[in-house]
Amino acid sequence: MMWTAIAINYIDRTVLSAAAPYITEEFNLTAGQMGIIMSGFFWSYALLQLPSGYAADKYGQKKTLGIAVVWWSLATAVTGLATGFKSLLGLRVALGVGEAAAYPSNAGISSKWFPDKERATVAGIFDSGSKFGGAVAMPLIVWLISLYDWKWTFVIIGSLGIVWGIIWLFFFKDNPEDHKLVNEAELKYIRDGQEKKEGTDKVMPMKWYQLLKHRNIWAMCIGFFMINYNSYFFITWLPTYLVQERGMNLIEMGIIASLPLLTAMVVEVIAGWTSDKIYSKGLLSLTATRKLFLIIGLLMAACIGFAAFAESAVLAVVLLCIAKSGTTVAASQVWALPSEVAPKNMTSMVAGMQNTVSNMGGVVGPIVTGFIVGATGSFVPALLFSAALIVIGILNYAFFLGKVKPIEA
Repeated sequence: MMWTAIAINYIDRTVLSAAAPYITEEFNLTAGQMGIIMSGFFWSYALLQLPSGYAADKYGQKKTLGIAVVWWSLATAVTGLATGFKSLLGLRVALGVGEAAAYPSNAGISSKWFPDKERATVAGIFDSGSKFGGAVAMPLIVWLISLYDWKWTFVIIGSLGIVWGIIWLFFFKDNPEDHKLVNEAELKYIRDGQEKKEGTDKVMPMKWYQLLKHRNIWAMCIGFFMINYNSYFFITWLPTYLVQERGMNLIEMGIIASLPLLTAMVVEVIAGWTSDKIYSKGLLSLTATRKLFLIIGLLMAACIGFAAFAESAVLAVVLLCIAKSGTTVAASQVWALPSEVAPKNMTSMVAGMQNTVSNMGGVVGPIVTGFIVGATGSFVPALLFSAALIVIGILNYAFFLGKVKPIEA
């Protein structure tokens, strides 16, 4: 259900992109107005990461995530009733309000429901939902629009999350101790495998801003910013790059653009599982395991720079698949870190803080890429700049990130 929530999350945020040509024509919107509407999601999404993380830790992930998914699904469904620029912008902001709670809540659930040795596997699984959602969203939505129209498409897609929310609120419990399907053996397996027993109380040992005194929090935020700057290229500028720079037609682009996401989805789960096996067997310490996979992932992500110089389109696509897969190898560790570094009962808060900064990379990345391409007439400098930021990310995780252990109040 954690995986499905993230998949729905990404499908819902993609509907507007697919329907944009129809919406623009019906409401006579300018390209600038549509750009503002699309960016409205990130205003609320980035700004509400911290409050969402606080709510999840304070009131529980059951209420926070359940209400959030229903909220953003209603915002998606109601978009079909929009009447113009203002209502579309307002509903896009409302979508971001709900979706802000997804990742912080999932990080908190991981810390309560799984032993330490399974954290990266769980992180890899639930985050892989974003790649699945991003890959299937466009063909699914275009197909629905062709069958019905863009308004009914929003209603149909929105209903998915409402059904999910109803099941979640009936099925999920914040703590494994409270779930009737958890027997003593499973509970012992979970709790005996946790260094800190989260959820047994809801006392937060420090204020959220006190987290900023700790070096590992800064390292996590800086590193994830560099990763997300790179990642957002694949869901914003990649289609344009394939058409303009590599000469593909729209049908070829539609197929090829999904390949990096689908490849990355599989690689992320494998990376999370492998890193957990290495740690649980005692081959490496937790810190060495996390750093090793973060650095391997970012070295793979740096292939985006080599793609700029690839002579053939096939080689460029292969390198882009490696680069995107590298960001997900790193992401499997990134989403395990909050539960391993956060003080007791503050995992969702730390995840929200990390995701706030990372989404600034998502906000500025497409803008900077656009300016570089506009100024130079080529994607080569833009891809090289993205690779340079990945190098900074490698140095950050190698030298600035300290020992991976819970922060003590």
